[in-house]
This record gives sequence, structure tokens and C-alpha cells, in this order.
Amino acid sequence: MKHFAFSIVALSMLVSCSTSQNAVAPQTLSVPTQIASATSKTTYWQQHVDYKMAIDMDVNTNQYKGTQTLVYTNNSPDVLNKVFYHLYFNAFQPGSEMDVRSRTIPDPDSRVGDRIFKLKPNEIGYIKVHSLKQNGVDINHKTVGTILEVDLAKPIQPGESVTFEMVFDAQVPLQIRRSGRNNMEGVALSMTQWYPKLAEYDFEGWHADPYIGREFHGVWGNFDVKLTIDKNYTVGGTGYLQNPNNIGHGYETGTINQPDGNKLTWHFKAPNVHDFTWAADPDYIHDTVQVPNGPVLHFLYKNNPDIKDNWKRLQPKTVELMQYFSKQIGNYPYKQYSVIQGGDGGMEYGMCTLITGERKFGSLFGVTAHELAHSWFQFLLATNESKHEWMDEGFTSYISDLAEAELTGYQKDNPTVGAYNNYFKLVESGLEQPLTTHADRYNFNFSYGASAYSKGEVFLAQLGYVIGDANLKQTLKKYYQDWAFKHPTPNDFIRVAEKTSGLELDWYLTDFTKTTNTIDYAISSIDGKTVNLERLGLMPMPIDIKVTYMDNSTENFYIPLQMMRGEKPTKATIINDWAWAYPTYSFDASKVVKSVEIDPTGLMADVDKSNNKK
Repeated sequence: MKHFAFSIVALSMLVSCSTSQNAVAPQTLSVPTQIASATSKTTYWQQHVDYKMAIDMDVNTNQYKGTQTLVYTNNSPDVLNKVFYHLYFNAFQPGSEMDVRSRTIPDPDSRVGDRIFKLKPNEIGYIKVHSLKQNGVDINHKTVGTILEVDLAKPIQPGESVTFEMVFDAQVPLQIRRSGRNNMEGVALSMTQWYPKLAEYDFEGWHADPYIGREFHGVWGNFDVKLTIDKNYTVGGTGYLQNPNNIGHGYETGTINQPDGNKLTWHFKAPNVHDFTWAADPDYIHDTVQVPNGPVLHFLYKNNPDIKDNWKRLQPKTVELMQYFSKQIGNYPYKQYSVIQGGDGGMEYGMCTLITGERKFGSLFGVTAHELAHSWFQFLLATNESKHEWMDEGFTSYISDLAEAELTGYQKDNPTVGAYNNYFKLVESGLEQPLTTHADRYNFNFSYGASAYSKGEVFLAQLGYVIGDANLKQTLKKYYQDWAFKHPTPNDFIRVAEKTSGLELDWYLTDFTKTTNTIDYAISSIDGKTVNLERLGLMPMPIDIKVTYMDNSTENFYIPLQMMRGEKPTKATIINDWAWAYPTYSFDASKVVKSVEIDPTGLMADVDKSNNKK
């Protein structure tokens, strides 16, 4: 989800919210072919799902009926005795965990507050599962909050595929958080996390987390969805429309051949995704723009004269954003992407985003930049957002800030300065928790926002300081190349950085993400040619030093961190290593020293800059 916050208050309010071969454009990533089966010798494996759903939506009652056929392939080496589904809409009921948490956290999200608690029966959300079969055999299931607990009729063996058949009905809640009907801008249906969704099982086991407020983790697979809805509604979202000439609404490629009746059935297929989202409104304008050598962009927004000009201006800028991210990270692999007015801020989904649209142009462009960047971080590099939220939001914030600076010229000299400032405020607040904190377990929404977005962004920007900017750029590309369409962890990322740079970096991952240790280096004294430094913070770092001599000439020095076992590429004068356990360090310059500055670029997150110059 996009954040523009450079203050504690704004951060707390803007806490988030993340292919078949013929679907891949030339020179783009292809779907990985080495995903492990249960009998493979590779150590990496991931589960697979194929969904077929038929949905009948009643726009008058905001209720829908559905059938779901799900083929689940157990690529793990484990025998599975149970499975779990997410029933996310059940969070929007008085007394739910999301409701109670929102009313008891010290700084509630203003979009939620006590709104769930006040919902009337016809305004709540629910998903009710009426029947569930495993390979044709009825199986027991129990709804526990937002989780469906399922006892299998027969264990699923490694390498085995089973078919689950489900009948369910649901009610769309009044729009409060991400999903729902009739949002504050009048969008009828923002349908995110709307279907019974199989929980992920990976090397850590099941991830059947309740829906309390944060984001998601899903199983990679293919979706085939038929949605029957009032014929006046325009629909957009995940997947490729299979019957455009029966639909119209700006999708048709030839003569429209709509069937008789008051409803239309929209048929979508989405290859190799881990979620399926749609939005619908009878008043949507639908525009399309072709990205050169890239996907078709779809824009769906309300027919509101106050926002139309901004949405038109947004379209060529989104083309530029798509090109920027594809160049900096790797080619976008799907044939389309949709920017859709809906939801309650900005949130990423498969092949699309939902954003609020009644914004000034700068805000509209900024939220689109952030959410589109999520197509790489988080959708294609599908980290577990509950456990590694900083990889999702922080990496996205980093690359989207760079994109905005490049395309607008705003803060071009230091696009990440806002993230550093927010991180420093977090440290000063005394409310910081390690980045390993589960996303739902932060004591304050502010702590979550500043950690996931700002400290996560600083992690990446500062890594460029540690290993060099060229190595960071190559790391991002290699990370995408190696881990797209998978579920990378923090260690997977840092190993890519190590292999790219040739440096040992486990200390960086450990201190900056698993602790709240801070960086604080200081100049203790200058004595003629001798410069004396000290380490005051617990976190180690290599040090860049700028020395100004009495004749006003300057020289840059680089002090390697011994535990890195190497140096970043630099034009500075490389001097002796500094071993972390030694609190002080001295070196002799070539001439009498006038002044010294630690980290002249400002890319080291030193929490006390007052002692960095002398």
C-alpha cells in the first residue's frame, strides 16, 4: 500500500494496505520450470493450486453464491492430514479479531476504528461454506473466525493431487478495509480476498493466520473464474477476459454479441498467480493503453468530471512506470495490468491495483507508482507479508521512490531521505520493534508503518552504501531472476546480495532486521594528521570518511568492516579494517587535517549525526 508520510501521524494513518508461456511477452521472465516435486532432489519446493469458480452476484442484496473446484498438488515431502482455508470476509463482523484489535490498539487505523463494531446484519461480511468434498467424499470442516479448519477424508501424500469441491455463499461487507461495497468514493464493489482461499503450506508448515489487519500469503496456481453479474456493471481485475465480445464494456475486439437477460457472465483466466481480485461499478469509464513491447494497461475509474483529467494524465505516466520497473528489476511477465478506482487507499493484487481516485495528480501518480511496484515486490516475489512485511513494503517503497524521482525530478538527489527521517523518528520514539515482528504483533500501528515502509526502505538503500550502488542494482535484478514466482525469505535475498558482491552480509541482515541495535559512529578527536574515531552504537558498519586538509584539498577514505571479508567498489583510499569489538579506531592522513566528516552521502543510518563532523 502506498504511503506518502514523512511524519509519525501520517505514517500511523497510512499503514498498509501485494503464467503460462503464451502469457509471457518476448524477453520477459518465463514461469520457473524447476519448482520441486516431492521426488525432486532440489531443496526448494512449493505447493500448487488450480481454482475453478462460478459466482452469481446479486448487486441488490450484495450477496453472491459460488461453487469452487480446487485441485491441490502437494509438492512437499510431507503427508498432509488437514488443510485450511481463509474466509477473509468474516473479519467484517462485530466481535471479530480485526474489530477487537482495532478497538484496543493504542493508535487505531482511522479507516477502521470502531466501524466494524457498528455494522448492521445487512452490512457485515461473511463467507459460509455449505459443503466440501475431497475427491467426491464429504469431509468435515469447521469455521473458526476467518479460518476454515478441514479434516481430510484421506491424507494427501507427497506428490499427490486431490480435488476439493465446495459450495458457498457470501455477503459483501460495507467497505471498511481493502474489500467491500460502496466505498467512500461511491465504487460499488471492491472484491479483494473475497473467496475461500486455501492457506499456504511451506517449509515452515501451515500459514493459517487469522485476518486481523495486515496482508496476505497465498499459493501459486491458475484461476478460471466465471462471474455472473448485472449487465450494467463494468468489471476489471485479475486475469484475461475470455469472452470480450459477449461482454462489451470496452473489452470487445469485434462485434458485441450479448445474450438476452439482465446479467452477463464474465469469464476470466489467470495463469500463475497467487490471488484473484475484481472490482465492479455501473459507472466505470474504461480506458486502455498499450505499453510498447509490454502489457496492455487498463484504467477503470468513476465517471466523475472532477477526477477525469487526472486519470487521463495518469495513463502515459503509468506507461513510463511500467517501463522503469521492468528495466530496473526485470520484465513484467503478464499481458495486462489494471489500475482500478476502489478500496480505501491503495493495495496491490494480481495484475491490478485498487486505489482511491479522488486525489490531486501528484498523489494519484504516487500511489500508482507504489502499487505498480508491488507487482514485483510483492506479487511476483511473493514473500510472506505477515512475517516479512518489510521486504514487501520496504523494497516497494525504495524502488517506487526512485521511480518517482526519475520521472518527476522530485528529490532526485536523495529519493530515500524521507524513509531515513521516518526511521530516525521511530528510533527516537522508543516504540521500535525488530523487523522480525509478525505484522499483527506490533504494539502500535505507527511502529508497523515506520518499520515496514521506512526501515524496510532504509535496509535496501543502506545496503547500497554497504556493497556499492552497482552491486545493489545487480542484486535486485538477480533476486528477481532467481526468485520470481516463488516465496523468497530474507535469507534468500541476502544470499543473492552476497553472491553478487562477494561480501559476507549475514551481520547486516541480523543486526538491522532481527534487533533494534542502532548505528552511531563518532569523531572523537583530530590531532594533526591523526583522526580518532569511536563506535557508540551496537551495530557495525564499514565507514566512508571525507577529510579536508589545511590547504582545503580533500581526500576520501574507506574503512572496511572486518567481518565483511572484503570491500565495496570505491575510489576512496582504502585503509585498515575496523574489527567491530574494538570501540575505537585511529588512522593517519597524508597531511595535517582541518576537518573530518563521517558518511558524507548520508546513506548510513547513523542515528546521531551531531558527532559525524568535526
